[in-house]
Formats: sequence, C-alpha cells, structure tokens
Amino acid sequence: MAGRGVIGSVPAIENPYLFVSRNARWQPMFVPVNPDRPFSGVNLAESFADAYSRDHDADVGLIPCADGGTSLAQWAPGGLLYDHALMQARLAMRTSVLRGILWHQGESDCSREASAVYAEKLTEMLTALRHDLGLPEIPIILGALGDYLADYDEGTRTYYPVINAALRHVAETVPFAAFAPADGLGAKPDHLHFDAPALREFGLRYYAAYRTVEPPADESTLRFAEDGRTHTQMEQL
Repeated sequence: MAGRGVIGSVPAIENPYLFVSRNARWQPMFVPVNPDRPFSGVNLAESFADAYSRDHDADVGLIPCADGGTSLAQWAPGGLLYDHALMQARLAMRTSVLRGILWHQGESDCSREASAVYAEKLTEMLTALRHDLGLPEIPIILGALGDYLADYDEGTRTYYPVINAALRHVAETVPFAAFAPADGLGAKPDHLHFDAPALREFGLRYYAAYRTVEPPADESTLRFAEDGRTHTQMEQL
C-alpha cells in the first residue's frame, strides 16, 4: 500500500529509531514514506514500524516499493514492479536483516475475472518472491480491503469480499503468512482509501498479525548503540 492518509490529521510518530531506504541508504523516517504520487500520505507501515521498534528495542527500516492503483498482474514475477521491489530488498539486505513483507493490494482486482484467480496468482507471486530473496520462511502479512469499497463509484468494487476471502485463504495456506482484518476501519470521503486514523490502527493490526508468525530473534545480530540501548542490526520491512 502506498498510503493516502492526510498528513497532519494524526499526530506524527516520534521515534528516532525508525528509518526508510532511499537510494539504498538508510535515512530517518519521514512522511510520506512511499512518495509514489504527489498526493501520497500517511502509511500503515509507520505505526507498524513504531510498534516493532518499541517492542523489540530495535532500529527498524522500511523499504517502500508500493505503486498505488496497480493490479496483481502488474506485480507478476519478471515485471517492472516485482523486479523493482526485489532489487530494493536485495540492496537493503546488504546492510540489514529482512524481517518481513507487508502486502496490501487488491482494489484494482475487484472484478469477476480477476477476483476468481486472485488467490492462485498471489500465492505464485509470493512464493517466487521468497525464492528470489532466498528467504523461504520470511513472514508475509496480508491485510483486508475496507468495507467502504461497497460505496465506491456506484458499486464498481462489489467483488471486494471475494478478494478479502482470497487474502484470508492465502494467509491460511501459505506457511508463515498471516492476515490483518480491516473491520470497522474508516475511509476518506472518496470511499477508496483508508483515512489516516484508520491507517494508524491498521498498522497495529498488521503488527499483531506479524507476532503470530514472527521468527525467533537472531542473537548473532545484537549490537550496542552509542546511547547504550541494545539493538538488533537494522531490521527492515
């Protein structure tokens, strides 16, 4: 998810141990984390990263790869979006430990034809991504689409419940994957994007789902920061 929450409508996250990858280098996290469009905004990854950092006493880096409004077919292995995400992850892995993949997509696949094959195609893509990263057990968190889509553009997203069922099915059948529900989360007036308060909450739901499939800590990466805090080597998502 690129994130379209209105900047300034929720309190900023104050955590000096959060970072974002820019040109394969770690920069202090700023908003928008994923500036894919001029109207990019608050992202669920921010509150996820904050919860992870505080819970693990760790530096956390985000690797933004989202492109808003894209279909699952555009993320097929060998395509531009897939290869870009793979490249960014590989570059970040030179200086950090990859700890998880956050996936939120599906609005553009809310048609009869696309929704019918969504689970199959998503499983194929995620399996390929794990293989190409060399991390067959990396946790993957899948989030539901919002129920507000029922009111979007005269019902053009009526197949969103099929996508949600597919996302839940993938989370239940793919090892080390988990599902984050979106029940009750609010939307912007466009009925297409989560609003900023919802994204803050959604990030915490993603983290709660992550905890159910989280790998054990790798003690070999422990180090001490200059301020005396104990950190793991940069952990990125």
